[in-house]
Amino acid sequence: MTNAIEKRFEAARYNSTFVKPVAPETIWDRRISNHVAYALLAYTGLQIFVVMGAVKGEDMSILPYLGLVALVAIVIPMCRRVEKRWQTLSRGDLPEARLMALYRGDRLGIWLFAIGFPFAFVAVVKGLSALF
Repeated sequence: MTNAIEKRFEAARYNSTFVKPVAPETIWDRRISNHVAYALLAYTGLQIFVVMGAVKGEDMSILPYLGLVALVAIVIPMCRRVEKRWQTLSRGDLPEARLMALYRGDRLGIWLFAIGFPFAFVAVVKGLSALF
């Protein structure tokens, strides 16, 4: 005697509109996801130690802190967009050499942003505080 779950799996085998098959993860997806994850950790650490250390000693309002929250809220969706792009690229018909070139460019961009953006933010905040 089959139960309801077994009947659903049986129906799914014969009805492709019921269950959409999921494409397996490729090596490119995993590689870019690892870089995004580690870059987010580096970015967060730099935000905490560099940005907060630079802003903490200033007699400033809460505006820089709200700016940091907004920056984190912007960075996470951008990282997710990079991962979705690679899910599409890796399942496409691009040759391996082209994927490798795109991967190197995206990896460089991810790390330049993760390391450079906190320092650029400090420079902007310091510049604005010097003006006002």
